[in-house]
Amino acid sequence: MNRARMAHIPSRPTWRCRACGIAWPCSPAKLRLLTEYRDARPGLLIYLATLAAEAAEQLPGADDGVAPAGLYDRFIGWARSRG
Repeated sequence: MNRARMAHIPSRPTWRCRACGIAWPCSPAKLRLLTEYRDARPGLLIYLATLAAEAAEQLPGADDGVAPAGLYDRFIGWARSRG
């Protein structure tokens, strides 16, 4: 499957996008998630918090019980309602 058609989903345990290779959630993934959860923002935040917790266990730095810096902003902060 070529990269243009791959879904923008996380590759565990690196938490990089399978399609574009940048830190997940990438911009296309964010847009897809906002569309999918358009009428369920609390559900989106719960989903993202669950993924952030999983990532915190898998990303470097997790072995000492401390989540990597910026994990909140990367996974949850962008999805919060503005205003």
